[in-house]
Amino acid sequence: MALRPIDLAREHGLSTQAVRNYEEAGILPPAERSPHGYRQYGERHAAALRAFLALLPGHGHRAATAILCAVNAGQPDEALRLIDDSHALLAEDRRTLDAVRTALQHLPPSRPPATEAGFTHIGPVAHRLGLHPATLREWERAGLVTPSRDARTGYRTYTPGQVRELQIAEQLRRGGHALARTAEILHRLRTAGHPDAVRPTLAAWQHRLTTRARALLAGAAALHSYLEAAQI
Repeated sequence: MALRPIDLAREHGLSTQAVRNYEEAGILPPAERSPHGYRQYGERHAAALRAFLALLPGHGHRAATAILCAVNAGQPDEALRLIDDSHALLAEDRRTLDAVRTALQHLPPSRPPATEAGFTHIGPVAHRLGLHPATLREWERAGLVTPSRDARTGYRTYTPGQVRELQIAEQLRRGGHALARTAEILHRLRTAGHPDAVRPTLAAWQHRLTTRARALLAGAAALHSYLEAAQI
C-alpha cells in the first residue's frame, strides 16, 4: 500500500518536511514517485522511520542517523558496529560510575605527593579522554582540576589521581552537568567524609544509565523489525 509523507508524519507527530528531510539524509530509503511526481512510501519506509525514532533516545541523533544510513546503503555490519560502539560507551559510563562510588567509599583524606614518574602531561591526558587540551585548560580555570607545573619546563603535569578526577569530570559533563556543578561534585569527592554528600547525584546518574540501556534495547528491537521488513 502506498503511503504519503503525511501518513508517515502523522503516526509520529512529525511534519511532512521532517519526513522529507529524513529521506534526504538517508535515514529513509529513496521514495518511489507517482506518475505525477509525488513521493510514495511503503511499509519499509515506515519501519525505517520507526527504527530511527526508536534508536534516537539510546544512541543520539548522529549515531542513529549513521546506523540507518548504513542499513539503507546495504552495510548492515557497519550498522551493527555502530550499535556496538554505543553499548561500549554505556559500559564505560557504568565503569566510571562504579569508580565514583569506589572513590567515595575509599577516598583518603589526603594524597601523598606523586613522584615525577607518576606525572602525566596535558597532551596525553587530553588524548586519553578524547578531549582538546584547551578544554582541560578551561576546566582548570573553572576549578575542576588544578595540575602542578614542571619546574624546568613550566608544562602542566597531572597525577594519576587527577587523571581519575578528569575522567569523572568528563562523564559528569556528558551527563549534562555544568562546569560549576562538576567542580562542586569533584570537590565533594575530595573532601566528603561520607557518600551521602553526593548520593543523590549518583542515584540520578544511575537512573540515566538504566534509561539509556532500556532505550538501546528498544532501538535494537525496532531495528531488527526494519531489517526483517527490508530483508537485509
